[in-house]
Amino acid sequence: MTTSHKQAPAFRPDWAFLRRHPAHLLAFGFGSGLARQAPGTWGTLVAYPMFFLLHTLGMGSLGLTLLCLPLFVLGVWVCQVTGDALGVHDYGGIVWDEVVAMLLVLAWAPAGWAGWLLAFVLFRLFDIVKPWPIGWFDRRVHGGFGVMLDDIIAALFALLVQALLAGYLPA
Repeated sequence: MTTSHKQAPAFRPDWAFLRRHPAHLLAFGFGSGLARQAPGTWGTLVAYPMFFLLHTLGMGSLGLTLLCLPLFVLGVWVCQVTGDALGVHDYGGIVWDEVVAMLLVLAWAPAGWAGWLLAFVLFRLFDIVKPWPIGWFDRRVHGGFGVMLDDIIAALFALLVQALLAGYLPA
């Protein structure tokens, strides 16, 4: 049984833990989740090289959005497996949810450094503050699905504000 994400795991995850199972390596954002300070922020940054690579290869907004669907499903599994191994639901070092959610926000971000910075700030704001209904889902939906869900909702909030600020939607 896993405990709340506010609990400490039975052991401190390290590189050896990440090498034990591919799910752990993905859940920890290729190691970014091992950061002692702000692992969610470091995990969010992992989305950028992925985004730039896929963008350079010609993947557009719709393609990136569609790619986020199987990455979400994969995330449900990797977050569940890793949370179970740690004995902690939504442990702070599990950052695959941030990676996928940030990819979704970047898919629709205005091109250029200002748009990509705005995407980062908006997503982190909603992911950290967790206004309703994000916080409600975070507290009530557990397991790998719950880990992934609240970040996708935070991404949707960021996308809405991003669209309003970019003039995509009427105010």
